[in-house]
Amino acid sequence: MNAGNINKLEKLVADYQQATHGQVDMKKFTYYAITHHSTAIEGSTLTEGQVYNLLDQDMPAKNKPFSEQQMVIDHQKALIYTLHTAIGKKPLTEAFIKEIGSMTVKNTGGIYNTALGIFDSTHGDYRLVNVHAGARTFPNYSKVPDLMQSFVKTVNEKYTEANTFQQKCEAAFYAHFQLVSIHPFADGNGRTSRLVMNYILACFDLPVFYVYKSNRISYIQALEKTRETDDIQHFYSFMFGQYKKFLEKEIKAV
Repeated sequence: MNAGNINKLEKLVADYQQATHGQVDMKKFTYYAITHHSTAIEGSTLTEGQVYNLLDQDMPAKNKPFSEQQMVIDHQKALIYTLHTAIGKKPLTEAFIKEIGSMTVKNTGGIYNTALGIFDSTHGDYRLVNVHAGARTFPNYSKVPDLMQSFVKTVNEKYTEANTFQQKCEAAFYAHFQLVSIHPFADGNGRTSRLVMNYILACFDLPVFYVYKSNRISYIQALEKTRETDDIQHFYSFMFGQYKKFLEKEIKAV
């Protein structure tokens, strides 16, 4: 995204913040929408209305799998915890990421008994198995601890050094891309990565947002193209586009 478009996006952020200032209900329903889109990307079939009813009215969706409804509830609790923690504007730690990962799969994860030992995804344990997604093979489980240590160090450096609006957004998008590419957990990596992204945005007092479920294929393609070319600008471009789409939609709604 060129400088002109970045400036326009920064203006949209200011307009959004002004339009939504003090609107508690707007904030609440934005959180519901974040949960809807993030869980839908991971396979939940609940509609946006069903997610709202479940979270706002404690009204389960009829004829929808119980596990999907648990996924929605888990995500919402993890989101609220993540954004509440962001008030302190503390650097990322592995322990905090594990907490988020744990909450994300609290009622859908479980214990894995492997040849290398037992680990529990509901406790935020790193995986002791290798994982794949389609043709994509993620780093060997044995590399995860070192990769996560390096990840946290690099993200905190980017967080500390970010001064401009663009640098702040890119620090958040970088964390999103790198964490989902390490895939440290047995499940919930996408949801956790998007929550970590929003944690960083919230620490910068920037609006939190979501990747649209309707853009799921483009999202996956942006991740893959970035990995194949080793050029994160592809992912940055996609995410700036999603941010713009979100801000314009919300400003229009207000």
